[in-house]
Amino acid sequence: MGGNLGGWTGLIVLVLIILLFGAPKLPALARSLGQSMKIFKSEVKAQPDDEDKAAPSDEQELPKN
Repeated sequence: MGGNLGGWTGLIVLVLIILLFGAPKLPALARSLGQSMKIFKSEVKAQPDDEDKAAPSDEQELPKN
């Protein structure tokens, strides 16, 4: 995905980010992105274990109303 990012391309992307978000907001943006990635990784890691417990089985019958 980011393998084609060269020196000039990376510099242009960095300048565009600074122009869009402004220099004072960048630390908060980076912190928020880091926290989001941490939560995402922990959810992806825990999902297979929780999925078996939370998902109802196909064999169970639903209550009839």
